[in-house]
Amino acid sequence: MTGQNELRQRIARMIAAQGPISIAQFMTVALHDPQGGYYATRDPLGADFITAPEITQAFGELIGLWCAQVWHDQGQPKPARVVELGPGRGTLMADALRAARLMPEFLANIEVVLVEASPVLAAAQKETLKDCGVPLRWVGSVADIASDRPQLTIANEFFDALPARQFVRSEKGWSERMVIVDPTGNLAFALAPAVWSFAVPPERGEAACGDVYEFSAAAASIVEDLARGIARAGGAALLIDYGYAGTGFGETLQAVGGHEFRDVLASPGENDLSAHVDFGALARAARSAGAATFGPIAQGEFLLSLGIRAREEILKKPGRPTGIDRLADPDQMGTLFKALAILPHSAPPPPGFSR
Repeated sequence: MTGQNELRQRIARMIAAQGPISIAQFMTVALHDPQGGYYATRDPLGADFITAPEITQAFGELIGLWCAQVWHDQGQPKPARVVELGPGRGTLMADALRAARLMPEFLANIEVVLVEASPVLAAAQKETLKDCGVPLRWVGSVADIASDRPQLTIANEFFDALPARQFVRSEKGWSERMVIVDPTGNLAFALAPAVWSFAVPPERGEAACGDVYEFSAAAASIVEDLARGIARAGGAALLIDYGYAGTGFGETLQAVGGHEFRDVLASPGENDLSAHVDFGALARAARSAGAATFGPIAQGEFLLSLGIRAREEILKKPGRPTGIDRLADPDQMGTLFKALAILPHSAPPPPGFSR
């Protein structure tokens, strides 16, 4: 019996003891259970998916220069903090800090904080960044960071893995989709009998029977906290992920293992679970906390405006692709991925964005 099968059985026992669980609860256990959770027990990068920093160094370099420029544009506040949420193997931060050497006064006045819940990935980050030359520390959650100074937060493919809930529209109203144990002993989806009453954002449009409303309260809460600190102390947040602007309805929850789509419920702990990010909801959360937002815009548009093609010319080697087409082209990651920036109202527009 594998650890992952044990995790499925433990989830089944939990449901038997306390009743159906939400999809958000299922995602949390499947991804972060200390003994069998996907992120708690393995390094998923490369094996199941690859992120932009692992495709080309230019991605992290441009983000490092973006942070340095935003810091400069806000009057070079001292001290400042650079934070990365879900730093992978530390590749993005290593590339960002290397590029930021072009502005040594920036590096001389920052500390770097990495928010990482996975002990496996935290160990990889420490190895990658051991010679970076700036003060480093690790925390387990955003709540562990004090908002005592201007903070530049980077979140690349972080919000897609946060737990999301799903509600399905019927003639009676919205009912939550839950995870149950079916008569054969397998995990399955079912609708809760209770009907929820809540206001769906008007930009979503009119819901028809069968439509799915998917949202992440955890994501909105984190963005509110970040935006509140930005509005009070300065700084910025740059959020990059695959997602949508917040219109229409539909379910996007997916499981990926070995670069293939898998059954979401079949093997908790074996596969990565994610849902597309509702950038409209994140932007509303940031504005409600008193900050200004820029975007979302397509990742390709953002990277091209920062000059990624010029960097490509420097990185080019005969017969070796740079990976930049993969990040910027509309038919690859260029359109599906979006970028959203959060800044104080008093700050000028950040590089790559306009009002």
